[in-house]
Amino acid sequence: MKTIKFKNDYKYHGDSRYEKVYEQMQLLGIQDVTTSRQNDNGTVVWRLPIKNNWPRNKSSYIEVASFSTGYVRNQNSGYSNYQLNKRCMGEPEYFKSYKWVDGEQVWDGKYRKFETRKCVLIPSEIDRLEYLLKYVVKNYFIKHANHVPNGEFYPKFMYDSARGNADFHEKRADELANVAPEMPNEVTVIIDGQKYKVI
Repeated sequence: MKTIKFKNDYKYHGDSRYEKVYEQMQLLGIQDVTTSRQNDNGTVVWRLPIKNNWPRNKSSYIEVASFSTGYVRNQNSGYSNYQLNKRCMGEPEYFKSYKWVDGEQVWDGKYRKFETRKCVLIPSEIDRLEYLLKYVVKNYFIKHANHVPNGEFYPKFMYDSARGNADFHEKRADELANVAPEMPNEVTVIIDGQKYKVI
């Protein structure tokens, strides 16, 4: 097994949970690409060995990050970074409802309820890294298993179609082999009154 040397590998030693994360990163080929400034801010950035399928970043590898604020995010697979945290329903908020009367807004005595989903923050760094590792395995390594090393992407329907075509042709070849007439053991041909045996 090839050992990947991390720039910030010192942070993965000394605690059994960190060492387990480090070992799994080694097995999956994930690199810690955290800069010194990010490290000072409590941020950890990982680069996965999977290329983006996002049109603007096709040549780059997917990067995910853990932040000291409790968020985990995808860094480069969309128009902007997006949170990977689990979601929950936030506390409902109530706002006064207004109506227009003679060109002025007047409260109509009602309230509008507004509910939103919010991210479940993960305060501990090791908990964020373990969550991020599980998320990465499930959503990138397993769901993107049909990414080939050179970065090409084959959607599932194309894979299923190609596999279906291969199965069809294999079945058809078997049917033709079973239906093909048996060849006679010997063939004789008469040319100018002379009989010839063709094997």
